[in-house]
Amino acid sequence: MHSLIDRALRVNQANLMLGHESFVADGAMFVRNTAFPRIYDANHMAHVTAGTPTEIERLLARAEREYAHCAHRQFHADHATPPMFEARLLLEGYTRSESLVMLLEGSLRAEPRPFDIRPIDDDAAWAAFASLAAHDWAEYRERTGMTGDASISAAMSRVRRAKSPPVRYWLGYIDGEPRGYFSSWEGTEGVGQVEDLFVHPDWRRRGLATALIGRCVRDCRERGAAAVVIVADPTDTPMRMYAAMGFRPVAVKREYRKLITAEDAPRG
Repeated sequence: MHSLIDRALRVNQANLMLGHESFVADGAMFVRNTAFPRIYDANHMAHVTAGTPTEIERLLARAEREYAHCAHRQFHADHATPPMFEARLLLEGYTRSESLVMLLEGSLRAEPRPFDIRPIDDDAAWAAFASLAAHDWAEYRERTGMTGDASISAAMSRVRRAKSPPVRYWLGYIDGEPRGYFSSWEGTEGVGQVEDLFVHPDWRRRGLATALIGRCVRDCRERGAAAVVIVADPTDTPMRMYAAMGFRPVAVKREYRKLITAEDAPRG
């Protein structure tokens, strides 16, 4: 089971790296995209191995050089991250948040109702996706109290499009209009990933979210994945729906973030 969890964590990190520059240096994996300096997931560090005072100093200094274009610094941590490194981040004023890693190994415990679900494969579909993503961003801002203008939503949509392919995004339609989206990727090492579930609030509780999850899990498995991972926000409600559908909690990821200036640098 530990091996499977490690593979799920690696697949999630590989998903975050798609569409960006990545390299290993000074005890960490660097993910960087100078075109999107305000997007967290496009500019962060993970797989940290720096665990001695000298190694930690070297890594923090390297981070300052590599992310000079950003108003934030962000590290991802998990069970393999050296404890001394995480302690140093707290001393340096980084704030910590958590993500819940959930894994589906058997069949999905759901019977999705039939919906019109189509892959996003042209400019018109991506424009519809961006419109829905703007609603998602506005809802997130209201729920969390985070600031940030509409340009952040537009940038996040461009980041997601840069992942496709290999990630496949899907639109769910009701009455011929796009009302929600989700994504699928067959991943690596036999573990796929589904991500970014959203249904417009005016069209919830009709079964579209369940249908999108079912379609994306099926897509992962049709392309060779056995287990399927999803990463949930533990402060939001969808994690309970995922659990009811058969995803079980297997790990916690920690994100450490520090804002370098007063400029807001919203989520990825």
